[in-house]
Amino acid sequence: MLPYPQIDPVALALGPLKIHWYGLMYLIGIGGAWWLASRRVNAFAPTWNKEKLSDLVFWVAMGVILGGRLGYVLFYDLAAYIAEPVRMLRIWEGGMSFHGGLIGVMLATWWFGKRNNKSFFELMDFIAPLVPIGLGAGRIGNFINAELWGKATDVPWAMIFPTDPQQLARHPSQLYQFALEGVALFTILWFYSRKPRPTMAVSGMFAVCYGIFRFIVEFVRVPDAQLGYLAGGWLTMGQVLCVPMVLGGLGLIAYAYKRQAAQEAVQ
Repeated sequence: MLPYPQIDPVALALGPLKIHWYGLMYLIGIGGAWWLASRRVNAFAPTWNKEKLSDLVFWVAMGVILGGRLGYVLFYDLAAYIAEPVRMLRIWEGGMSFHGGLIGVMLATWWFGKRNNKSFFELMDFIAPLVPIGLGAGRIGNFINAELWGKATDVPWAMIFPTDPQQLARHPSQLYQFALEGVALFTILWFYSRKPRPTMAVSGMFAVCYGIFRFIVEFVRVPDAQLGYLAGGWLTMGQVLCVPMVLGGLGLIAYAYKRQAAQEAVQ
């Protein structure tokens, strides 16, 4: 068993002002995505300046934060937030939904594309390889908060989390998700998108890989206490939400290459 590294969730306290690591992870994710986007933007939109790129990153970030929070409220704990609405503002305590954030990003991307003569999937294909940076940073934030831990286990790398009332040795599932949703997903999308791909293909690859990775980790991650398992003693809300992602992603990839083949046949 490995000892859990005791990290204060508050990175910096200045009187009543407290800066949490969880919030800093969002800043790192957004900053890293902006930096990477700035290195790739010339190939995507040669006429864009830094202000245009910054606008895109800003609206996508708003989609992540607002959609992620609203998604968590709607998908995971609606009754509690209705009883205490002010909890919606306490983002530093955790409680963000990836699937809600994805919907927020899609809406922000659609809105931005309408105003900048870019199609929805052109923008999504550009954004997709940037997203794992934020996902990976967010999972490190979960680990520092000692939240979203895994099931009890006897694997050598198990940890006892200070927030666990049972004090059991558990899977550090946050680190599994960091490795899969952050490192592995970034690597796959980075190399896949380096070559020209038909529009929609990169977006589809993101949806398929994320959905598979998340579905797998959910087998060793403890579901939210207020929901528990939805069926069979193993099916979680996260897995339910990932199924349409995988199916939709496969459909996008198939359609993208079929459409490209049809266009090449006409030429």
